[in-house]
Amino acid sequence: MKVIVYGVTGMIGQLALRECLLDPEVEKVIAIVRKSTNNKHPKYQEFVLSDISDLSSIQGNVTGFDACLYLIGVSSSGMSEADYTRITYEMTIKNAKQLVEFNPNMKIIYVSGMGADSTEQGKEMWARVEGKTENTLLSMPFKAAYMLRPAAILPMHGVRSKTAQYRILYNIIKPINPLLKRMKSVLTSEQLGQLILHLAKSGTTKEVLEKEKLKELALSIQKK
Repeated sequence: MKVIVYGVTGMIGQLALRECLLDPEVEKVIAIVRKSTNNKHPKYQEFVLSDISDLSSIQGNVTGFDACLYLIGVSSSGMSEADYTRITYEMTIKNAKQLVEFNPNMKIIYVSGMGADSTEQGKEMWARVEGKTENTLLSMPFKAAYMLRPAAILPMHGVRSKTAQYRILYNIIKPINPLLKRMKSVLTSEQLGQLILHLAKSGTTKEVLEKEKLKELALSIQKK
């Protein structure tokens, strides 16, 4: 299995990459990045592009892949709708159009967030944009597309958030992590990483996965 990952430096990208590199069924992982990372692994390769939404210069290197894990996420705080749309919707769809052309049998897994608005009509700007992004991805001719809407994620195995406020929060709540893990709305980073990879390999019947379904699937995967 060959996998392309976007957002490899973010918390969700880190956890998904970890699971891919650990899984013997994954033979190759390519990351599309703006800046080189320090990730080193025999089956890992990254391409540094100033414009990560233009794959024309590396088309031959991103052909023949089975799955794309699109894990780029930005906070809408302080952003205009135009800027948030450019990053969240326009860049995502531009990438998706190229990838599905190069890889007709590819699955795509996209992580948005709890509250994404499939109607595209709600009051929350970010939710409308995420809903539009999800809807457009689902309408494209991928082999399969899965939209994940997680709520709370507890980092494990050295995975860290890029956002300083979140890192502080995670340290504060660490003593009650065992209690939080029992909640239906909470996933560990390991559970989410395993779930993302499971969807890339095996899929599921539901295309849009809310927090409760994510937890249910994560627990069933861990029992196998």
